[in-house]
Amino acid sequence: MFSLMHPSCRWVEHDPMEILETVKVCMEVALKRAKETSKFSETDLKAIGITNQRETTVVWSKSTGKPLYNAIVWMDVRTSSICRRLETQLAGGRTHFVERSGLPISTYFSAMKLIWLLENVPEVKEAAAKGDALFGTVDTWLIWNLTGGVDIGSHVTDCSNAARTLLLDLKTLDWDRKTLEELNIPIEILPRIVSNVENLGEISKDWPLSGVPITGCLGDQHAAMLGQKCKKGEAKSTYGTGCFILLNTGEDIVTSQHGLLTTIAFKLGPNAPTNYALEGSIAIAGAAVQWLRDSLCLIRTASEIEGLAESVPNSGGVYFVPAFNGLFAPHWRDDARGVLVGITRFTNRGHIARATLESMCFQAKEVLQAMHADANLDNSEQFLLRVDGGAAVNNLLMQIQVRISKHL
Repeated sequence: MFSLMHPSCRWVEHDPMEILETVKVCMEVALKRAKETSKFSETDLKAIGITNQRETTVVWSKSTGKPLYNAIVWMDVRTSSICRRLETQLAGGRTHFVERSGLPISTYFSAMKLIWLLENVPEVKEAAAKGDALFGTVDTWLIWNLTGGVDIGSHVTDCSNAARTLLLDLKTLDWDRKTLEELNIPIEILPRIVSNVENLGEISKDWPLSGVPITGCLGDQHAAMLGQKCKKGEAKSTYGTGCFILLNTGEDIVTSQHGLLTTIAFKLGPNAPTNYALEGSIAIAGAAVQWLRDSLCLIRTASEIEGLAESVPNSGGVYFVPAFNGLFAPHWRDDARGVLVGITRFTNRGHIARATLESMCFQAKEVLQAMHADANLDNSEQFLLRVDGGAAVNNLLMQIQVRISKHL
């Protein structure tokens, strides 16, 4: 695990160097355990792949390899004023870039974070002017370092992560120059875009598994969709820190009319067809359980919430909207705040715990309703939703989700 830092209200950061160190330790421990539990040899390992939380933004020095600022995490909302400014300046307001990128103007996406860094961090601005700055999401930062870093590191990103920057043209799968001009972002700092399956370079001698090629890279939600074998018309929901529901739309780019995102599902090779998806992103899901544990101390471990929520038959009229960092799909309101309503003298810990689980399910239902409308799905048809993520082991959560979403 690596640290989650909050240097100011609603700011969220990681230390990029700490990320590298945890990856190195993870590789060492995984290799050691594999050798202890089987006849595994390092020569048996033919390739590795990378998956990552998307949108988190890193800028570093090409000449020194050192970060020029902390990584700004996907849920950070410091860029809200930049979003308001762009909405006012650009024709079409919040939806100005949707036709090209599939994404609205939002604090969520990497481009806004990069603009903030270029405008507010002198080291980043100076390095960009000198041609010494490199930008990337966490996949890019990892691959560049794993493949040798300064002088020889491979500066690439896969198309699924590139699709979350707001800078990608979904049709050409290349950086959109008009968008870059409008946002005043230099193309020189951006990584080369590759498919999800191709050779991205070999791990350097400074790392465990030296010489092993990196041949796969997908953003976490896209990797989950691929792992769940979602074909066209099939969807999955990942219940993690946030909740992310993706519907594979095949080779069709479907523009949402109901607050969803259009994104890339996967592209399994340079010459393979591109599968697209509709996505509903929910900022806070499992993170609400962490809040109950760490801030309110209502539970000692995250797993305790199931038993506590089962101690009551319902939420007792309590409703929770965990808009800690605003609301993503389908509302896109970064000015929203969390609300806990319906509290009476009758309310106890169990009611709040159950309302917290229900909050995930109500948010997911909103996304599923939008998804049905955008994809023209018949509401009378049975809809199979594959689930994964840490919170999916909570049986009560899954039962509530089925009950709430039964009639979309």
